[in-house]
Amino acid sequence: MKVYQNILETIGDTPLVRLNKVVRDLPCTVYGKIETFNPGHSIKDRMALKMVEVAEKEGRILPGGTLIECTSGNTGMGLALAAAVKGYKCIFTTSDKQSKEKIDTLKAVGAEVIVCPTNVEPDDPRSYYSVAEKLSKEIPNSYWFNQYDNLANSAAHYESTGPEIWTQTEGKITHLVVGVGTGGTVSGTSKYLKEQNPNVKIWGIDTYGSVFKKYHETGQFDESEIYPYITEGIGEDILPKNVDFSLIDHFEKVSDKDGALAARRLAREEGILLGYSAGSALAGLIQMKEKLNEQDVVVIIFHDHGSRYVGKIYNDDWMRERGFIHSELRVSDLVRRKQGRSFISVGSQEPVRRAIDLMRQDDISQLPVLDGEAIVGSLTESGLISCLMDDDHTTKDKAVGEIMAAPFPEVDFETPCARLGSMITKKTPAVVTTDAQGEWHVITQYDLLQNL
Repeated sequence: MKVYQNILETIGDTPLVRLNKVVRDLPCTVYGKIETFNPGHSIKDRMALKMVEVAEKEGRILPGGTLIECTSGNTGMGLALAAAVKGYKCIFTTSDKQSKEKIDTLKAVGAEVIVCPTNVEPDDPRSYYSVAEKLSKEIPNSYWFNQYDNLANSAAHYESTGPEIWTQTEGKITHLVVGVGTGGTVSGTSKYLKEQNPNVKIWGIDTYGSVFKKYHETGQFDESEIYPYITEGIGEDILPKNVDFSLIDHFEKVSDKDGALAARRLAREEGILLGYSAGSALAGLIQMKEKLNEQDVVVIIFHDHGSRYVGKIYNDDWMRERGFIHSELRVSDLVRRKQGRSFISVGSQEPVRRAIDLMRQDDISQLPVLDGEAIVGSLTESGLISCLMDDDHTTKDKAVGEIMAAPFPEVDFETPCARLGSMITKKTPAVVTTDAQGEWHVITQYDLLQNL
């Protein structure tokens, strides 16, 4: 039987996969190093295990101790897996810009998570760096790993990621493209590859709002370069000891928008669901395509899985709110944004006074009229007013079916909202639709106005 004795033994030896559609305009061959195959679904499993092993060897953590780390989520997951197998407790600090999915996943594997503000200086006592350090001083038999300055981080990639890429490409790699955050991945992997072939080019991917690119090019730590950004996993407002700038040939900055759009392309065109930094790495490579030729063999390191970003870059509403996409708004979008508000209707045999009461209590201006499950007519505020103005004192007691107008037009659930402009008018103030479960929904002039 070929089995592993525990989940930690499955870390590493991740596949190298050729990219096709997303790089069709590039002259070179491009492979993705798919680190989502690690048990914690990110490359950080490698360095997390290495940091724990080094801490154990050096006596910095003893049995039953507490692992403490400031993390964007992925390092925490790697440490949590090690803690589960080895019997440690975990406390992680993270920033409030991290996805809810990351935080919930850490909690799912038994970690305590403390969320700290993003927009504070690193040495601010509220920062996730400072809180982690403070906890490590207060809790007995605890150790703050500090992945930014812990050189076991880069050592893990020198020992595993670099050799794997060299072997998988049969030494033909000419360019490594990798997002730079703590610096462990780029530095450890690059050190190994450049030892094998000094001509391998290392392209680090940075984000706007980070200090890396300017510092690399000028040696100046420019605080004016620092401002909030959305991209997760890359860029820093500090200079981690793990970043060996001498190994990096070029830094390319990628915008929040371009990184998010490129990640979505990888999912839809290559069938690889990846994280934000993967999109940034792809976008950065495409920005540098003029530097490549047909003989080049490029490897992009794809750090983590897209499941941690389903509420962000893979959510159309989130993308639209930030102006990243302007895709055609559809009826289904309007229904979703109504946040589950119930379908309000009146029966054709019910008295008109019942319809008036519904309109008043729910503050609506129109009602579909049902006969059983079928929509057979409609009532509007203006239509009711006309009937009541001609009231012979019996209108309110009449059956709705006696005064109702024609049913509101029915539209498909995925109808583009642009087509509703000619359908929703003063005379016809609403349309109806059904979702996949067969539930009715009303789309009104107000709904349309609220979302345009």
